[in-house]
Formats: sequence, structure tokens, C-alpha cells
Amino acid sequence: MSHLEHVNITVSNPKATARMLEQLFDWHIRWEGAAMGGAGYTLHVGTDDSYIAIYSGSDPAQTVPKSDASYHTRGAMNHIGIVVDDLDLIAEKVSAMGYVAHSHADYEPGRRFYFNDDDGVEYELISYAEATA
Repeated sequence: MSHLEHVNITVSNPKATARMLEQLFDWHIRWEGAAMGGAGYTLHVGTDDSYIAIYSGSDPAQTVPKSDASYHTRGAMNHIGIVVDDLDLIAEKVSAMGYVAHSHADYEPGRRFYFNDDDGVEYELISYAEATA
């Protein structure tokens, strides 16, 4: 059986992104340190089974915010989907952190919404436990 271990994203501030993910999902930092031969810094934040690798290079120009072009650029990442038990609780946390939830949907097999972080990374939050009839 195969499973997804991690995704690796580039952000402007890996520690801030890791803090956000820890607070939203009760995840923990599994590892952090120099990356790419010392040309960058990475944190692995998630669970014991899977994580998001959060990378930033040493060149600030490398982490210039992107326009919302991921759905139009081949090879770009569109969003990261995360299953949660209590979608309403996560929505409250997202709002309290100052992020704007969008694209709420309730259809089989579950409920979901999206938000973009400070770097424009889009997250889809999904709950299969709370699907309504």
C-alpha cells in the first residue's frame, strides 16, 4: 500500500508558516535545519506519518509572492488538501488568524472550504465526518 509522505513548498518565512500549521492542526515540527547544501532552510511540520516540508532559500528575491497563476501554469501546485475532524472549529481558527475562508462547499462525500496563507499557498480543508444530507 502506498501513501503520501510529504509535499515541499517554498515560503517567505518557514518558521511563521510552521507556527500557523501547528496552531491550526495541532501538528508538530518533526525536523528543521539547513537545506540545499546550506542555500536554504527547511522545517518539516505534520504528524508522525506525513508532513509538509516548508522551505525558504537564502535569496529574498526567490520568495517573491506569486500571482494566483497556479491553475494556469503547468507543473504548479494548486492547493494542499487537509482532512479535519471539525471543520467549523478550523474555520474559526482560520478566521481568528486573519485569513479569509472562501469557496465553501457541501457535497458528497463531505464539506470543505479554502483559504490562502500569507505567501498565497492555498489550503483546502475537508471534513468527511460532517457531510449533510
